[in-house]
Amino acid sequence: MTEKLKVGPSPHILDSRSVSSIMWDVVIALIPVTAAAIIYFGLNAVFILLVSTLSAMIFESLVVHKSLKPKKVLGDGSAAVTGLLLGLILPPSAPLWMAVVGSGVAILLAKQAFGGIGNNIFNPALVGRAVLFMSWPVLMTRWHQPLALDNWFADLVSGATPLGAGSASLIDLVLGNVGGSLGETSVVAILLGGIYLLLKGHIDWRIPGGYIGTAAIIALLTNQFSLEAVAFHICAGGLLFGAVFMATDMVTSPTTKVGRLLFGIGCGLVTMYVRVFASAPEGVTYAILFMNALVPLIDRYTVPKTFGEVKK
Repeated sequence: MTEKLKVGPSPHILDSRSVSSIMWDVVIALIPVTAAAIIYFGLNAVFILLVSTLSAMIFESLVVHKSLKPKKVLGDGSAAVTGLLLGLILPPSAPLWMAVVGSGVAILLAKQAFGGIGNNIFNPALVGRAVLFMSWPVLMTRWHQPLALDNWFADLVSGATPLGAGSASLIDLVLGNVGGSLGETSVVAILLGGIYLLLKGHIDWRIPGGYIGTAAIIALLTNQFSLEAVAFHICAGGLLFGAVFMATDMVTSPTTKVGRLLFGIGCGLVTMYVRVFASAPEGVTYAILFMNALVPLIDRYTVPKTFGEVKK
């Protein structure tokens, strides 16, 4: 007897949108962040983002289509999203070969090894970054100060990130005029992309809301109710970028409304635990990957009851 119901892998889209249209919308949402990275970190950012994006697309095309035809390389846009996200979470001085290695890990190990789009358990870009960090920690923590707009072609100058230094001007954090990974510095650019994705219906407010809200509460409680400390923890480092673009990944986040809120809260708890109680200044990557592993359990225990269902 043939199967009457076949359920494919996530994301499960219940309207006319396609996976491809969603992925290219994510690329559009990342344009402000990409522009800010290029403005503040110059040609280094251009080369890193181009290499990470193109290498991810090429790796996927070779594995899935066994072809390098332009149409096949473009694919459904998911590889472009993975490569661009990976590039945006690399430091400005990362060697180009690291962008290639990270994209290879993200596409081949974190995505295709699990069966391709919709089957991966962990966010591919974050897996790529985690492997790079564990393999070359010195290169992955070599930070630089942003370039002056009137001296855009100058060499990058070494400097600490706001989390490493422990302080930064709120205006600089909002605009992006601070050290850090390419895509995590500008709050304005991240919010513009997040608003676009919310308006398009591609992300649920519960995940970034739970993430940012939990981080804010913990920052408030651990810093003598200082609103300045709350603003610093939210705007500094990769928390905002992770909450908007990483944690909201349709494939690796819960499908239920309650589950998404719990997922965001969990990400906030782990991130702030690392920041406040561990020796590392940042914990976004591992917080989201840890919660990715719990998604099946979260979905299992947050499935809403069928209308009219009665208890046994």
